[in-house]
Amino acid sequence: MEAGVRNLEREIANILRKIARQAVKKGILAETISAADSQQDPPAKRADSFKVTVTETSVRKHLGNERFQEKGFSKDRIAGLAAGLAWTELGGVLLPVEVAIIEGKGELILTGNMGDVMKESAQTALSFLRANAACFNIKPDFNRRKDIHIHIPEGAIPKDGPSAGITIIAALLSALSDEPVIKDLAMTGEITLTGRLLPIGGVKEKVLAAHRYQMTRVLMPEKNRKDIDELPKEVLSSLQFFFSDFIIDALLILFPALKLKNLNNRAS
Repeated sequence: MEAGVRNLEREIANILRKIARQAVKKGILAETISAADSQQDPPAKRADSFKVTVTETSVRKHLGNERFQEKGFSKDRIAGLAAGLAWTELGGVLLPVEVAIIEGKGELILTGNMGDVMKESAQTALSFLRANAACFNIKPDFNRRKDIHIHIPEGAIPKDGPSAGITIIAALLSALSDEPVIKDLAMTGEITLTGRLLPIGGVKEKVLAAHRYQMTRVLMPEKNRKDIDELPKEVLSSLQFFFSDFIIDALLILFPALKLKNLNNRAS
């Protein structure tokens, strides 16, 4: 059983115990047990008068305020910001990636408690953009006198894995071109230096997270197309899906206003 389901069972049991305690305080449960021990009919009228409807307000009363709250994501189109999707043991989450281009000496600054694999994805994204700078209408040495700062918020939480690759490259291109990513789109996918978009895991949880955060579009690798069959119909009907085998094709979707060159330069 998944950790989230176990926690849900514990919290439901906690609510039921507190409701039962209320019944004892009102003398209802005690009278019912006493009648059962004496083989008499329980006081049905009194028991029927104790009815409980569990609402959002009563859940908060019994369990306290939310310990985990959904973090907001700006719906404004901001250059240098892209919405990724990540898998955790408790389900999928939205993974914002922020990029700032600042005066410096060509350093790549990575913050947000990234693991080694995610750091390598950031380096791969930067190298891909430099190697294909002409396609993106940017100078090959765009970072020679600039520092590039990539940050993933909630720095206290460790983050790792290759699936943020497409999100990092999107945030980088957005910052370099001063062009925001298309609105309400979340993405996931591993990238390669040769321009491929590789499949990732946790598709169901990630798409459910996009739906929960009220995104309307999801982009992922073509080889993950089959994985969306596991999703509820109401989720599928509320989202527009884009699939791609190549980084270039994905970026055309993410930046419809950008005029990219040499679009036939894809991995064979």
